[in-house]
Amino acid sequence: MGAIKGNKIVYLYRLLADAKTMAAMALAFQTENGRTKSRDSDTVVTKDGPIRVPGDIETEISATALFADENDEMIAKLEQAIDTGERVEIWEVNLAKKGTNENASKYKGKYFQGYVTSLELSSNAEDHAEVSIDFAIEGEGKDGYVTVTAEQEKVASYVFKDTTQEAE
Repeated sequence: MGAIKGNKIVYLYRLLADAKTMAAMALAFQTENGRTKSRDSDTVVTKDGPIRVPGDIETEISATALFADENDEMIAKLEQAIDTGERVEIWEVNLAKKGTNENASKYKGKYFQGYVTSLELSSNAEDHAEVSIDFAIEGEGKDGYVTVTAEQEKVASYVFKDTTQEAE
């Protein structure tokens, strides 16, 4: 067992309303992603002393990417989602874990649905402009295997290329 490089974990996004008309897309030039699970708990005082009562799990996903340009389709759709409260589908894909048998052409992943809770475009004089996006997830997500097209893989990260001549 070895450590997984961060560029092997990629996230794909799609507005749920677009599920019948388009495939999921990666944010171009992603620099960082994260998934956080947290659970609050309350203290209840009893005659025997205080006890902790756990609350529900909350999951949040965050993404940071260099701002490719103002015509970036996925950024525009995610900004639309925060403006209108639209539900977003999110796939967390581990490109280091290929499936087997009937899933041999897929990668291990998790599927989530949630809402964009913040979208920030930041720029300073010395660095590239960045967009940071946070998502509040409904439920806990589901494990499975994810189809990743060559185009999605290309946008998400550099992929291995062979030394042979490429087909046109």
